[in-house]
Amino acid sequence: MMFEVLNIVFALPEMFMLTMACVMLLVVAFLGKDSGNATYKLGQITLAVTAIIIYQNMGTAGGLTFDGTYIKDTFSDVLKLAICLINIAVLLYSTSYLRARNLFKGEYYVLAVFATLGMMIMVSAYHFLTLYLGLELMSLCMYAMVAMHRDSKIATEAAMKYFILGAIASGMLLYGMSIIYGVTGSLSLTDIAQAIQLGGLDNTVLSFGLVFLIIGLGFKLGAVPFHMWLPDVYHGAPTAVTLFIATAPKIAAFAMAMRILVDGLGDVHEYWQGMLIMLSVLSMIIGNVVAIAQTNIKRMLAYSTISHMGFILLGVLAGTQEGYAASMFYALVYSLMSLGGFGMIILMSRKGFEAEKIEDYKGLGQRHPWYALMMLILMFSMAGIPPLVGFYAKLTVIKAVIDINLISVAIIAVLMSVIGAYYYLRIIKVMYFDDPPPVEQHIIEAPADMRVMISVNALAVLALGIFPGSLLAICTIVFS
Repeated sequence: MMFEVLNIVFALPEMFMLTMACVMLLVVAFLGKDSGNATYKLGQITLAVTAIIIYQNMGTAGGLTFDGTYIKDTFSDVLKLAICLINIAVLLYSTSYLRARNLFKGEYYVLAVFATLGMMIMVSAYHFLTLYLGLELMSLCMYAMVAMHRDSKIATEAAMKYFILGAIASGMLLYGMSIIYGVTGSLSLTDIAQAIQLGGLDNTVLSFGLVFLIIGLGFKLGAVPFHMWLPDVYHGAPTAVTLFIATAPKIAAFAMAMRILVDGLGDVHEYWQGMLIMLSVLSMIIGNVVAIAQTNIKRMLAYSTISHMGFILLGVLAGTQEGYAASMFYALVYSLMSLGGFGMIILMSRKGFEAEKIEDYKGLGQRHPWYALMMLILMFSMAGIPPLVGFYAKLTVIKAVIDINLISVAIIAVLMSVIGAYYYLRIIKVMYFDDPPPVEQHIIEAPADMRVMISVNALAVLALGIFPGSLLAICTIVFS
């Protein structure tokens, strides 16, 4: 096959990122322990330039390339741009935390850039092998990031759990892909969709393959009953790593679900809809109910993530363009809220003090009124309280399931939103109505750029809540 210029143009963001990641690897090799500063700057430049390349190419015509294994479309452009922008903020938030704990090493930034490359490949993959390649590149980097703090037993334990369960889930996903290949005779999403349209396939075997695909997707999203790893990893990993895992990878996992279920297996929607209903309902119930019992804010936000994944699946299972747009809107909004939530934990932490317990936020309203207000905005948005953007995210996915007459699922979603509001409001109660702790806990040591970014992050959640139309319109155009 002749090599086309089109291949390079469509995959330019990934090619640039791969080149820069290799340059960063060389910097780490030559500078060793002193590579932190140089790789941080190179990482930020890489993400910023990649975002510019994606933005510049957004208006150009898309299509399939690399022999039908890679796609450039509006969906991939929007999600890849969001992943780059979110990871720029993640690296900015992480730096002060890593410096204070002697973890400010080049390896963190190299792994972060390689993981981002994996996410971008997942978003643009149009072939099972490309999808799996992107997924494994992202996952292997994240396993190593969780284990970065070698002296911490809890981080090492979390990394082992994550690695073992992740390997099992990857095996399940591969098995599902091989069954689908056996039925349709292809690994290309285009060919799979065509084979299903033509009919004459063994539907029993196809359903069997679908089960294994959903198990793999459920694990990557952190949906019940494949959520076992999530609270332990969020709790055990250094907060800078938890921040990374809790944000952009969720967008990539959502993209993978959309590529497999909608682009490849959209014509057998009735087969996978029931499975997603079960995953969604269980995730919303268990995520919200178990979060109430948590005293560690990272574990609480982990169970909160599980419930949010349940809400994202509502739009996907609806099987309508409005539902897909609502899910995409929710995935983007959730990443922004999660970025701010874990960013606040890093802001409150300092050398020798991890602000992981809910009681660490006592009296924050008296000590630091501005940051207490930012935390209040983020928690209210996660709870789905108007006029914040979290409210519109929940409203759009619930409306999507009402439109297809799944009224009982919509009622469960509304009830779980009410129950979920309790543990978010508990943090606000602790911040504003409890007495502050001793004087030594009053200090915030974060640099000015992080303080500004946290404020911008929280105010963006407020602004998107007041004016949700523009982002909703983008998500609607993607699926129109």
